[in-house]
Amino acid sequence: MSEPRRLTRDLTEPPPVPEAGIARAVELMRSGRLFRYGELGADQADAALLEREFAALVGRRHCIAVNSGGGALFLALKVLDVCPDEPVLVNAFTLAPVPGAIVHTGARPVIVAIGPDYKIDVADLRRKARDSGARVLMLSHMRGHLADMDAVMAACDDLGLLLVEDCAHALGARWGEQTIGTFGVAAAFSAQTYKHLNAGEGGFLVVDDPDLAARAILHSGSYMLHQQHLDPPSPEIMAHWTERTPNFSLRMTALAAAVLRPQLHDLPERVERWNTIYRRIAAGLARAQAVRLPLRPPQEHFTATSIQFSLPGLSPQEIMAVLDLARARGLPIKWFGAAEQAGFTSAPRHWRYAPGQSGLDDSHRILGTLCDIRTPVSLTDEECDLIADIVRESLEAVACGSTAAERHDTAPVRSGSRHQHPGGT
Repeated sequence: MSEPRRLTRDLTEPPPVPEAGIARAVELMRSGRLFRYGELGADQADAALLEREFAALVGRRHCIAVNSGGGALFLALKVLDVCPDEPVLVNAFTLAPVPGAIVHTGARPVIVAIGPDYKIDVADLRRKARDSGARVLMLSHMRGHLADMDAVMAACDDLGLLLVEDCAHALGARWGEQTIGTFGVAAAFSAQTYKHLNAGEGGFLVVDDPDLAARAILHSGSYMLHQQHLDPPSPEIMAHWTERTPNFSLRMTALAAAVLRPQLHDLPERVERWNTIYRRIAAGLARAQAVRLPLRPPQEHFTATSIQFSLPGLSPQEIMAVLDLARARGLPIKWFGAAEQAGFTSAPRHWRYAPGQSGLDDSHRILGTLCDIRTPVSLTDEECDLIADIVRESLEAVACGSTAAERHDTAPVRSGSRHQHPGGT
């Protein structure tokens, strides 16, 4: 009997830096001028040019390049005058830097429930906004799953909520015809290695309001060199805020900007391939009776860098057995239902720095069966098919080894059939 096929690819493999970025980075390293500002005028304009180009890409008036996506989220809350112990709403399916940014400001995360398709529960949003008195919603487009933005914006309008979008996993995505990152008063993006753009670490805050932009530039650490930004707010606005705004030293380096600029050109091609990979793996997973894929409505034009699915009919022990079998065949699968947080993966029950949460039982049941596979843009069609095969065959092996007495349904409350169309852009 032949051995089962193994996946021999490293799913953490990032896209390579384009040659133009490498060449410019080497030029900068030889000069030693890695700081974005210069006392005698800008030593070079890599960061300022990147800000202009990124703002145009997203469709916002101002972009401030910073050291990380989490730094951009923190900056968004600071320019909105979020105060210590102020409640800030955030959806339950996200990564730790998002509630972490709230705590970084001294504010208090209020976790909002999610539905079976991993997106924010708008009814719970309305309820917790009223109960908490929050005025800010930090909406995480986690893993590129886009909430019903029509319903979210209606709730924000009704309740007077300021929306900050966490777009770390949603660069280039759209809801209907509107670009993600343009719905709120501010939006944050990431250039960490496993995102759409790769500088190792980096982030962007985008806004339209010139006063918010001025404060973000100063908070980010421009000193009095803010005119070296190519598209700063007016001198009058900058002067108004200069002595009122502390420097938090959140700048992006010139080196990171040089590496990132050529990647903007490659982004559409990368996104097309990432979405092709998503659809191919999703089609293979949909053949498994135990797998539930999230419903992706036609308005959701996502940009996938990973794929998520649920195993709602399996116990935690059975899910662990499936993951062990897949890992033995070279396929690492993250699981949001693990008792302990691991790697980058955690759930609200692990965030003890955000106590006093309520109404999250269904959310934890949903997260308890949620599995997550990274999908590098370099995956071949054959490797996509093998990933789906390994998941299906691992599920079949566990099912064959289980007795009826051993099985119990831990399924979350969910809508629709178990087999949902994987959607697309």
